Amino acid sequence: MKRAVYPGTFDPMTLGHLDILKRSSMLFDEVILAVAKSEKKSTLFSIEERTDMAKIATQDIKNIRIVPFSCLLVNFMQRMDSQIVIRGLRAVSDYEYELQLALMNRKLDPKLDTVFLMPSQQYIFLSSSMVREIASLGGDVSKFVPPVVYERMVKRLGFPPENPCGGQN
Repeated sequence: MKRAVYPGTFDPMTLGHLDILKRSSMLFDEVILAVAKSEKKSTLFSIEERTDMAKIATQDIKNIRIVPFSCLLVNFMQRMDSQIVIRGLRAVSDYEYELQLALMNRKLDPKLDTVFLMPSQQYIFLSSSMVREIASLGGDVSKFVPPVVYERMVKRLGFPPENPCGGQN
């Protein structure tokens, strides 16, 4: 069985993440979406909330398993009995950082390989940080995230505000 792990904070999960996940599910027998607890990022949603949203957003993909984790990725990979890491590449600017991660992971565990997938063209610009920024300023992010994520973002952030620019019109 070929099992791959797609790790990330997924804060929030975007349609770009889902695109990578769906295409990964066609390449591997099982794909584990590994929802990371991040100590260096302040997240909009808790790891439990992100895990729950991911489960709802991916319920139509049969060979996906959602697992939260808070340890070193190479240790998690061993626990999941996988040697394949999936990472999305949106642009050349992502490549350098992702290459460093892949090489460090391989240094820590020589059996690990990283598979890079590009999202479909309509998602190439999309990132969780952009979605959070747009939403925090009252913008409509419904076309960038799964419905469950949008609903929870509306509830959390209370957008769209009545007057997103503040002051007088």
